[in-house]
Amino acid sequence: MELGIGMFGDLANDRQTGKPRSAETKLREIIEQIKLADEIGLDVFGLGEHHRPDYAVSSPEIVLAAAASVTKNIKLMSTVTVLSSAEPVKVYQDFATLDLLSGGRAEIGVGRGSFIESFPLFGYDLKHYNQLFEEKLDLLLKINNSNGPVSWSGQLRAPLVNQTVLPRASRDGKLPVWIAVGGTPESVLRAARLGLPLIIAIIGGMPAQFQPLVEFYKQEYISHGHPAEEMQIGIHSHSFLSENEAGASEYFDNYAEQMNRIGASRGWAPYTRVQYNGGRSKQGALFIGDASAVTDKILYMHELFGITRFIGHMDVGDPSHKNMMRSIELFGTQVAPAVRKALGN
Repeated sequence: MELGIGMFGDLANDRQTGKPRSAETKLREIIEQIKLADEIGLDVFGLGEHHRPDYAVSSPEIVLAAAASVTKNIKLMSTVTVLSSAEPVKVYQDFATLDLLSGGRAEIGVGRGSFIESFPLFGYDLKHYNQLFEEKLDLLLKINNSNGPVSWSGQLRAPLVNQTVLPRASRDGKLPVWIAVGGTPESVLRAARLGLPLIIAIIGGMPAQFQPLVEFYKQEYISHGHPAEEMQIGIHSHSFLSENEAGASEYFDNYAEQMNRIGASRGWAPYTRVQYNGGRSKQGALFIGDASAVTDKILYMHELFGITRFIGHMDVGDPSHKNMMRSIELFGTQVAPAVRKALGN
């Protein structure tokens, strides 16, 4: 199983001004954090796309390209690229460029997006939410799987006629493309039908509730003729490592602040410590605690789902750079070796 770190570039509000802190500072911190993740032997780093004042990253591929220059081995992927409001030709070109700069370490995670700010920003109508993703994924995969001229037509984008998309990625021009889902059966079926790796965002409730969905993916993947040995399933969940229980308890303030910012626009009730503690239980979806607790939960996820990749999403609520670096260090030097040993990796 591959183990990695994910981030969105959360920006906490300055307690004096009420405004988000500097995106410039945050981006520089992220590069240092990716560098550390690579140095301590983690397998993958994921960065997500948002277009909101409380997130610093709107172009994951740009930040990942900067990280490529200071890392050697870690895979660099988007978690996720909001493909519905993106241009597939440019998505392929950007990640192919990242792939070449990084020596073949680029991957794309694509999704429809749980936030909708990118749709009006780039001139798309939300009534086409599903169709946009279907068409653009079809075009991206056609580009990805063809080293020659591409011809394609759809209803919501101008056709391509005999166009060659350059540069080409390493590995015969093909980039790994993951389908990122939040739990809808339609999205899971799409990934299975296409034979694409699946990564599920599990950020609330009890992970065991997702077991039927994962089994559905496995069955449909096989029934559509894809080799079982090539199947890849990942989980992307909120995570934070601390030395002890006191550190995990203190992180509640960061976590609740960000959850309440998001919840204010979605009609959620204020986030409570009861929810936090429930999420941190063995059956809960939060991988927040000391190394032993997080190790046990990752192994539990492997037992439940047979996952091949776990990404711990670590910057919810914008913890301090010092605490982020320590969390990553604990994950890479204590959790990862323990998980690998338990699984015989």
